[in-house]
Amino acid sequence: MNAPVRTSDHPDEAGSAGAGRPAPDRKLQRRAARRRELFDPELLGIALRRSVLMLDPRTMARNPVMFTVEVGAALTTLVTFQALLGGPGDLAYFAPLTLLLWFTVGFANFAEALAEARGQAQAETLRATREETVARRVTDGREEEVSSELLRAGDVVRVAEGETIPADGEVVEGIASVDESAITGESAPVIREAGGDRSGVTGGTRVLSDEITVRVTAGAGESFLDRMIALVEGASRQKTPNEIALTLVLAGFTLAFLIVTGALPFMASYFHATIDVPTLVALLVCLIPTTIGALLPAIGIAGMDRALSANVLAKSGKAVELAGDVDTLLLDKTGTITLGNRQARRMVAAPGVDEAELARAAALASAADSTPEGRSILELAVELLGGERPRPPAGAEPVAFSAETRVSGVDLPGGGRIRKGAPDAIRRLAKDGGQPVPGEVEEAVTEVAQGGGTPLLVARDARILGVVALEDTLKPGIRDRFARLKGMGLRIVMVTGDNPLTARAIADEAGVDDFLAEATPEQKLAYIRSEQGKGRLVAMMGDGTNDAPALAQADLGVAMNAGTQAAKEASNMVDLDSDPTKLIEVVEIGKQLLMTRGALTTFSFANDVAKYFAIVPAMFYLALPQLQALNVMHLTSPRSAILSAVVFNAIIIPLLIPIALRGVRYRPVGAGALLRRNLLLYGFGGVVVPFVGIKLLDLGLTALGLS
Repeated sequence: MNAPVRTSDHPDEAGSAGAGRPAPDRKLQRRAARRRELFDPELLGIALRRSVLMLDPRTMARNPVMFTVEVGAALTTLVTFQALLGGPGDLAYFAPLTLLLWFTVGFANFAEALAEARGQAQAETLRATREETVARRVTDGREEEVSSELLRAGDVVRVAEGETIPADGEVVEGIASVDESAITGESAPVIREAGGDRSGVTGGTRVLSDEITVRVTAGAGESFLDRMIALVEGASRQKTPNEIALTLVLAGFTLAFLIVTGALPFMASYFHATIDVPTLVALLVCLIPTTIGALLPAIGIAGMDRALSANVLAKSGKAVELAGDVDTLLLDKTGTITLGNRQARRMVAAPGVDEAELARAAALASAADSTPEGRSILELAVELLGGERPRPPAGAEPVAFSAETRVSGVDLPGGGRIRKGAPDAIRRLAKDGGQPVPGEVEEAVTEVAQGGGTPLLVARDARILGVVALEDTLKPGIRDRFARLKGMGLRIVMVTGDNPLTARAIADEAGVDDFLAEATPEQKLAYIRSEQGKGRLVAMMGDGTNDAPALAQADLGVAMNAGTQAAKEASNMVDLDSDPTKLIEVVEIGKQLLMTRGALTTFSFANDVAKYFAIVPAMFYLALPQLQALNVMHLTSPRSAILSAVVFNAIIIPLLIPIALRGVRYRPVGAGALLRRNLLLYGFGGVVVPFVGIKLLDLGLTALGLS
């Protein structure tokens, strides 16, 4: 899957992506293109070498099914050598059978090794973007140049236009356009700024304009890029619960067939017949679910690989798998559903209050507010005051905004207080001070909210001075993409700190199923727990520090790469493009992973039926002529039947590798329709294809005189 075109997370980015931006590294682009090719010659060579190394029994023991096949291949090898040295047995039969069993093991290893090689190719591309740079570290107001390798969490660095950001961190001062193409593969620059939820920056990206001050959040060897490299190389990949459960089921089937096969020689002796070891091993290998046993590791690795190809870093295979089962999706409104950066568009003064008085109070309350909204209020106030920029008097104390109080402002010398914030918070302040809320103000709040804007109230002491209207807009195409998510069966819930009227207007415009207004971190957490208590799997997308508890509680937490470090640490997926609609790809990849595993499991068990009809009659029909009735394929001889079944068993594995790595195509259909499709295509096909294949192989072996 190619990485989708990114939806910009800033309204002015399209215009800033023009001339002057350096062309992306062509070498990295070529590597990325090769990485997406399924059978790239370079990757094939790596996978073949790795396949041989994986024959180590300590490695094979991780996969009980294929470990059993390897032990069986080793036994047939010993018997074949005995025949070669003049011992009992048909060397012309034993030798090809032994080679086919080793090919079966080799093909299984090749499938896993190819999946790992593709991941390592991605890691090589990422590693090529990482370089040691000179950082301008700020200590006690002084700058010093140090190697990026010496930076530690908590250090503060300045990065100017044209310089590379030396380490992961958060912007604490300034605003800049940043080229993240080295990480995301997308050429359009993004805006990173102090305050708000787009303050996160990644080491190895480059500042295109202006200057920012960054607080380092990860030292050398601990960066986001380092963790990405380790994850895609597979060093940290663990089996998912579903994968573990399926492995146990396959191990159980293998043990059961092992017991049955071990009893066959005794049964044969009762009928005065003998069964040689290679034939017993061939029967065991053909009856146990070798196909899915061989491809299961590759399917899990490929799931994470496809996620990263969509520019989504999954911190575990479990996260990819869970994406396929999500029922409820919670999305933070600002910066996720909307463009963010709500801008102050107008001010409505309360009766008896001059607009200039309201503007001055709003400016003073926003003087220490570094968020995009705070800056826009200050800019609007300056415009309304004819260029005058009000400044807090000496001794004034700024009051920072918090998710709990939902207000900010300034404490003036002499005890005066100016506050701006959410209407309900300012109403409480007025009520506590014994001041009424003018009806005109309530009408203005309702008007702004019903229009989809966000109203803020401004008050001096307990007296409400008026309303500031903040306006936000939906991200392009968001409604259509939500319709696709709902078509997959997901329930979409918008989470916002806005009042219910504003929340409802945005929710209706975006087309979500429900909304949670005036949400605090505690309320988000409680809502997720409530949904989980109803047996639903919940996904949460967010980018702010106040989203971190909910991201950690959700079954699937997806953080924006542009978001805060706290959000990225709390999540189990990170969207490198910071595109909320990316969850469509994430859900499709998760469902595709589950469908691929289910389809190939169905095929594996189904094709055992055909191999049963090929081998069992061939083994016993001389002693029990009645079993000849089961030889429905009319195979030429017992030898031909067994060799044909083993050849088919070996070659079907590499033939299914493309499906394991690329995945079964996902279609948004119901569970019932999906089950019928799998049973028809992979169940019925899993029976028919081996019958046809084994018969054709039998005819070929007969023509070659090997029957």
